[in-house]
Amino acid sequence: MTRTTTTARRRGLAVLAGGASLALLLTACSDPDGDAPSEGESGDATSSSSIDCAAYEEFGDLEGTTVNIYTSIVEPEQATQEASYDPFEECTGVTVAYEGSREFEAQLLVRIQAGNAPDIAYLPQPGLLNTIVNDYPDAIVPAPDATVANVDEFFSETWKGYGTVNDTFYAAPLGANAKSFVWYSPSMFADAGYEVPETWSDLLTLTETIAAEQETLPWCAGVESGDATGWPGTDWIEDVVLRTAGPDVYEQWYTHEIPFNDPQIVEAWDATGEILKNPEYVNAGLGGVDSIATSPWTDAGFPILDGNCWLHRAANFYQTQWPSGTEVGSEGDVFAFYLPTDQTDIKPVLGGGEFVAAFADRPEVQAFQTYLASADWANQKALATPEGGWVSANTGLDPANLQTEFDQLAWETLADEDAVIAFDGSDLMPGEVGAGTFWTGIVNWLTGSDTQEVVDQIEDSWPQ
Repeated sequence: MTRTTTTARRRGLAVLAGGASLALLLTACSDPDGDAPSEGESGDATSSSSIDCAAYEEFGDLEGTTVNIYTSIVEPEQATQEASYDPFEECTGVTVAYEGSREFEAQLLVRIQAGNAPDIAYLPQPGLLNTIVNDYPDAIVPAPDATVANVDEFFSETWKGYGTVNDTFYAAPLGANAKSFVWYSPSMFADAGYEVPETWSDLLTLTETIAAEQETLPWCAGVESGDATGWPGTDWIEDVVLRTAGPDVYEQWYTHEIPFNDPQIVEAWDATGEILKNPEYVNAGLGGVDSIATSPWTDAGFPILDGNCWLHRAANFYQTQWPSGTEVGSEGDVFAFYLPTDQTDIKPVLGGGEFVAAFADRPEVQAFQTYLASADWANQKALATPEGGWVSANTGLDPANLQTEFDQLAWETLADEDAVIAFDGSDLMPGEVGAGTFWTGIVNWLTGSDTQEVVDQIEDSWPQ
């Protein structure tokens, strides 16, 4: 998917079991006796420059070289990305030239076709990696051994699998997303006497209560995102499929073992529509139901700050979208709660992430790939992100380095023993569906088309 401003943290994760595998996936590596690693040891993140420089000696003298990065991650997140590269540049003498673009997904393939691929691109979707490997096999380069070693040490087999095509490993995971959150104003809730809902049924009851008691409508939403308009709506549908049909059906859906218009999927669209297509519930402070299609996803939660909206469903990375000066916290201007479920045995979490693909195999490129797959980088990125909005599935990440109360909540949600994490389904569908008819179908649905008509059209577009 593409996010305008911090786009492609959209997307990721086929269904992952919870419990032990989640602990393996996300629990920080630490000494069993609780001792901190020594200064300069891999994983030490006590300062912005304490990384293991020896890890890059095998790549030779890299002084004066440059690595070009192309990504959909733009401001404000670009600044923290670039800051996290400083220790690597200091160790190696490599200059990392960063280019963020809101047209990344459309332009990357154009650049590859023209023979002008970047050294490294951060791919927001495993499906895009598959497309590049299958359509442009001479352009992309398999990950070097040192990167593979880091991935084997710090990531689960599931995450490594997302970067693997035709049994060849290409792309190491970068950041991880937790999308199943609802943003709200703690003070507004307290003043009105509302409690954070514990179940989906409670959420619907709260929505009905707000609509009946308050002058302001309960929900605000927006799916406008330039060329990627519609993607925030696909996240809504995916979250609800996980809650109404369950993870097994969800996997059958994105793999097309069942059709896109299966009755279980239609039920999930209609359940989503109980909120998003109800003019008594949306679109607070922004307009009617139709306005969801034209309201920028980046700004759609802002009415909460003015008291003109109560609830806004958005991922952990929405933390970076709040205007400067907004206090994010349980006692702040805004905070978020887990999008609840009536399921009692699992807590489904919609997730996503980026993957580091290389189009050159020069030593400096391989060294930088290796750095991005290390515990050093994960901890540096956490320390470089004081405003929050970032987590990783790298098991070398010390959660104590996460900078905000909400980042801690996102990490705890992913690490919950009952969590079942599912990678963003539209990112795993064929591109013409997941980043095509599904996106446009959301817009059509929000502007008047009925559910059956939309899902039938999407099903008809599935490549044979």
